[in-house]
Amino acid sequence: MNTPSEMIKLTANFKLDGDSSRVEPLFPTFIDMVNELLEFAHKNHITSFKRLRISKYYEFRRKFPDLPSHYIYTACQMACSIYRAFRKLKRRGRAKDGKPVFRKSTIMLDDHLFSLDLRSWIATIATPQGRVKFRLLHGQCHEKFETMKLGQGWLVKRGHELWLKVVFRKVVELREPNGRALAIDVNENNVTIAFPNGFKQIITRERPIRTAYFLKRRRVQSAIKYGKRKQRLLAKYRGREKRRVEDIYHKVANQIIEQALNEDISTIILEKLTHIRRKIHYTRSTNGRLHRWSFRRLQTVIEYKAKLAGINVVYEDAYKTSSLCPICGEELSLNGYRELKCRKCGLVADRDVIGAWNLLKRHVGSSVPPERLQMKALMPDGGRPTKKVMEVNGRSERLSYLSFLP
Repeated sequence: MNTPSEMIKLTANFKLDGDSSRVEPLFPTFIDMVNELLEFAHKNHITSFKRLRISKYYEFRRKFPDLPSHYIYTACQMACSIYRAFRKLKRRGRAKDGKPVFRKSTIMLDDHLFSLDLRSWIATIATPQGRVKFRLLHGQCHEKFETMKLGQGWLVKRGHELWLKVVFRKVVELREPNGRALAIDVNENNVTIAFPNGFKQIITRERPIRTAYFLKRRRVQSAIKYGKRKQRLLAKYRGREKRRVEDIYHKVANQIIEQALNEDISTIILEKLTHIRRKIHYTRSTNGRLHRWSFRRLQTVIEYKAKLAGINVVYEDAYKTSSLCPICGEELSLNGYRELKCRKCGLVADRDVIGAWNLLKRHVGSSVPPERLQMKALMPDGGRPTKKVMEVNGRSERLSYLSFLP
């Protein structure tokens, strides 16, 4: 019997150290090529890479005789991708401009235009004057890419710095489904997990972090009306917020994968939240807060870490998972702050627990809980906050509050 396998793709960011004087002239050339290709594609309604390349390749070869030819290939690929995305936005009425324009200081690279040596941490990039070597500034997190296959790359200019974004591919062997699953309900301030032996709640506190940095940026915008200093401060706080939240996401994902391996879980269940932002219609402050919440990024981190560990990942429809009783299926009613109660069977539980429980039920197909389930509240680093926990009594099938964790 063949073991199930899947191709996963991961993106690595490397800061480049070296002389960039021979590489920097490539950026305006590449931007001009992409914009000319976009203009041609928009005028002639071309979405095919092959057709666009055939139409413009020899013209660009005459115009840029010293430029490595594969820069024309990647410019055509990028132009087609941008134009297809523009057409999709236009059909939905969300296109801001009348035609697509490329402004970013980014160059797409294929395997002919760059190479990586992850043993000596050296990158080479093709230029009209020959290949240029750069040293890759790396950390411990980059070591896992040494065993992966190299894919496409992007050369990005950020101020006076050069960064190389590289896609790596790896085929991973997944476990055979054994009927044991783990469901995850993602929320603003916590991640609630339902597994065969209980529940666990990991406190992320993402909401106050997002709000604090939003208020900082707003104060900067009010105090400094214009200038480079304003842009530097906004970029600084935006980067800090991103790094803090990203660190939390990776710690949370590591805890979930550890729990799954300890429980012999073969499948992790995530919520299918496609187009959820279209349903956000509350007050202005609430809308802004919910739009700052990057739930999909957390799901992406959990998914790739799970697949690297050989665990299957499936997405279940999240419709009414937080409003139906997981035991009898009746509509739940409010019973306090973030607490729901079933008037038919008497179940009283936190709405996040209900959501994770229903996700697990939809995949496994059983609503009967084990004889004794506990929900532990944890911090992203594994510590325990001062927070009430819940316990399921198997006889009455009710969630009752305990005092505090020991």
